[in-house]
Amino acid sequence: MLNPFFQQGSKGEQSLVQSLINEQLKIYGVEVYYLPRIYATKNSAIKEVIESKFTNAYPIEAYVDSYDGYGGLGTLMSKFGIQEQDDLTIIVSKERYENYISPLIKNIPNIELSTRPKEGDLIYFPLGDRLFEIKYVEHEKPFYQLQKNYVYELRCELFRVEDEVVDTDVSSIDDNLIDQGYIQTLTLVGSAVTATAITGIAQTGGLRKIVLTNRGDGFTSPPRVAISSAPSDGQTAVGIATMISGLVDCYGSTADDKVQGVEIINPGFGYTVAPGISFVGGGGAGVAATTEIADGTIGIITVSDGGNGYSTAPLVTIAGPGIGTTASATALISSAGIVTSIRITDAGVGYTVAPTITIGSPSVGSSGNFIFNETVTGSASSTTAIVNNWDASTNVLEIKVVSGTFVVGENIVGSESGASRELRVLNTDDAVTPYAQNDVFESEADSFLDFSETNPFGNP
Repeated sequence: MLNPFFQQGSKGEQSLVQSLINEQLKIYGVEVYYLPRIYATKNSAIKEVIESKFTNAYPIEAYVDSYDGYGGLGTLMSKFGIQEQDDLTIIVSKERYENYISPLIKNIPNIELSTRPKEGDLIYFPLGDRLFEIKYVEHEKPFYQLQKNYVYELRCELFRVEDEVVDTDVSSIDDNLIDQGYIQTLTLVGSAVTATAITGIAQTGGLRKIVLTNRGDGFTSPPRVAISSAPSDGQTAVGIATMISGLVDCYGSTADDKVQGVEIINPGFGYTVAPGISFVGGGGAGVAATTEIADGTIGIITVSDGGNGYSTAPLVTIAGPGIGTTASATALISSAGIVTSIRITDAGVGYTVAPTITIGSPSVGSSGNFIFNETVTGSASSTTAIVNNWDASTNVLEIKVVSGTFVVGENIVGSESGASRELRVLNTDDAVTPYAQNDVFESEADSFLDFSETNPFGNP
């Protein structure tokens, strides 16, 4: 029989123990953040969670029970690359959670349980700047001291992001997932800015144009163009060979392996006779060309401002010389929609002063800047994704949690920012996983392992 002179679990005794525990946690603990999981969407049939997010973070004091370091398997090498499997055990006050956090989250839509910490919620551990996922909540330890329990023991594992979105407005928490998960990159067209360029003139003996007499065949890459040197008081011209993929000749045969033209980078000057020209490398043979020189050709065309917003190469217009032949040129643009260079197809004849060069305006209008964690949608494909990072200088948008497949040429529209930019290049390779080199491993394995039907077990 218990001693009748002691109450053995009165509210006063229980309150004293709880207060002592709360004080101990405030003195010896560390301030962590509790992130409740919000179930955004579920499967209508089996109630499986399809998408969840974390938009709230609540500070609470906790005692780190694993004081000798992280538990778990630590850092190891697996078939999926280098993985970290750290565990963390923390203890929080039952009273503090129920009186502080629980009232704040009970009215948030799509939170399954608010009366106690629940498995699947996250803990941000600031000392290690890491997010941990609660795997088990122990609520009976210590076991009913004075007929009551006072703490929750949270057993956590290092959080591995899948399709979750973390947007708490606490930068130290949100930036944990910038380099986690499967991230694609979209190269978009920048804001519309017209490019500009300038040139000079070659008074005497400039390389006017290069005309192919034989396109050759068998080329796997453009050959190097070698042009005879100019006299000692002149400057040697520079040209570059071009090839066009997908070209079909008049006989219906593909012409991918042929040189399609030679463009001039620098017309040079001082030539008294047309220079010789030869082609080296590229894996093919048979290509030949003739050259033509003239006085009063234009010189090197320098892009003074690459502009922005080009989805296709713009038209380049060069002012005429008055008496003579007007020069012509073509522009090259980068994947970011910027004019990178202008190559001369005909350097013209009879220029006495440097002509004005006019570059066509961008064909599309892009505007706005995307916001971290906002949803973007493809205008044609209706594909959606979450913004991970936006670099306005390179027009590269990093996205994750992609639902569908974006289509090159469609506009990518931000739901919150209202930004709208045309998609130029879609890269589905993971942009941020430095260790999981699965594609590299697979390619290397294919070079010495045979996984064909005749050798299904892949013996060397």
